[in-house]
Amino acid sequence: MIDLSLIGIGSGNPEHLTLAAIRALGTADLVLIPRKGAEKADLAELRRAIRAEHSAGAATAEFDLPERDAARPDYRAGVDAWHAEIARAWQAAIGAHPDARRVALLVWGDPSLYDSTLRIARLAGGFNVTVVPGLTAPQLLTAAHGIPLNAVGAPVLTTTGRRLRDAGWPEDEPDTVVVMLDGDCAFRHLDPDGVSIWWGAFLGMPEQMLRAGPLATVGPEIVTARADARARHGWIMDTYILRRGTDREA
Repeated sequence: MIDLSLIGIGSGNPEHLTLAAIRALGTADLVLIPRKGAEKADLAELRRAIRAEHSAGAATAEFDLPERDAARPDYRAGVDAWHAEIARAWQAAIGAHPDARRVALLVWGDPSLYDSTLRIARLAGGFNVTVVPGLTAPQLLTAAHGIPLNAVGAPVLTTTGRRLRDAGWPEDEPDTVVVMLDGDCAFRHLDPDGVSIWWGAFLGMPEQMLRAGPLATVGPEIVTARADARARHGWIMDTYILRRGTDREA
């Protein structure tokens, strides 16, 4: 059995690495580095830099990450097929290094939150999996804005942009919502009255962008800033918190 360490690396700042992550990298024989195309080449370059600093004695196995077929009408079936393709890519990359017994995969953010790495590891099989947790986007977002995640004694819902767009903000859900994986500014489909937003992109990186305030006024600014940043960099990673009601101050 191969020992596979899934190492959370935060959202772009090498200083997000924990001591546990650095120790795990130092014992790896092989580091997997996914490539996501020319537009996101700097994501692979960041992983290469982390490997060079903390796992210089390990071999590197780079592979092209398959793309999900977003046109498939059955969303879950499309995701399952995509995960199976990625599992096969892992197997091929690791199989090219038959002497590697300790493999590390650097995971953007943390494997626990809206990330499929653990599911893919189960599909690939043949691994003793260890998770080394990393900083998540909501942690970095709240830190950047200097706010707590929840209002006093109140719950929080974490969801996706797709669900927010399709289902809206149900009346029985908490008054604080963390939105992940939103490629189309789903907050535009909400009634902005009484809603505040805290948004961030490229969190922890030199390019970090932050906006906060009433959704009615800040929302259009975010749409423009996000589109400009994506055109400039070729990619963008962002997340945001929405809060409604009279207790809008964090």
